[in-house]
Amino acid sequence: MSDRVLAYGGGWLDRAGALRADPEWVSARLTDPTAVVLPLWRDRCLVSAAQAPVRLTGADAAGALAAADETVLLGLEDGTPVFAVDLSERAEADAVALTGAAGTADVRALVSRLRPAEAAVQAYARGLLHWHRQQRYCGSCGAATRPRDGGHVRACAAPRCGRLIFPRIEPAVIVLVEAPGSPDRCLLARHAGAPEGAYSTLAGFVEVGESLEDAVRREMAEEAGVSVAGLAYQGSQAWPFPAGLMVGFRATAATEEVRVDGVELLEARWFTRDELRERVAAGRPLGRVDSIDHQLLGDWLAAAD
Repeated sequence: MSDRVLAYGGGWLDRAGALRADPEWVSARLTDPTAVVLPLWRDRCLVSAAQAPVRLTGADAAGALAAADETVLLGLEDGTPVFAVDLSERAEADAVALTGAAGTADVRALVSRLRPAEAAVQAYARGLLHWHRQQRYCGSCGAATRPRDGGHVRACAAPRCGRLIFPRIEPAVIVLVEAPGSPDRCLLARHAGAPEGAYSTLAGFVEVGESLEDAVRREMAEEAGVSVAGLAYQGSQAWPFPAGLMVGFRATAATEEVRVDGVELLEARWFTRDELRERVAAGRPLGRVDSIDHQLLGDWLAAAD
């Protein structure tokens, strides 16, 4: 895969892992007048009239910090603290007014307007705040949990339990499968719920006790009846919607036989490069423009040039 940074990735923030466990240090960062606060409402960014994510500082941030259901430290941007606040318990109109925003928007609808670093931090904030809303109670004893370490851990409040809960990611494999013989072709499928003629690469979640390679082989066999004879890692993408990690592979099928499961996949077929180019020319995109499958397909097309 090319060296281009995929959407929602780049790792540009210093997440201050060695410092955020100190509550006094975190509190001092909150009172820093240069600190940046990113407000979100029910997984949506607060945005300006120009559809840019709102970034609050100084006195403008005070109201959002005071009203926040949850405040998390995302990290340091060239030494400047960056926080995210969740305003989900308020009405949308109240959250908009409180932050001086013009409205709310999903970061996936904004990504084409944002630099990779901006999209990455907004998606990171979205995923972490979503995790907090889902982990308010301990799964072991049912007691309430409390945030700590700048919002990167929740601790059970019950003295006899005290379980620590950390954000977890949900890895998934996404695979470009090539035909075993000539001409060069790749396998695309129409997923359940997708409109007629909408094809994409095959993907699935990694299960407990599986390696990534095991997951590729199982998913291809279960969904499309395809046995793969070889596979190679291509790259990965943060996908915090709410907690995914997309791991891209290219694989070669052992045979051209395809048998879709009829549940997750409704149909699947082999496409030549010329057929894919025709689809692009007709206005059909190669997967989501912000997703790794777009890059997998783009790289496959470029390999013949």
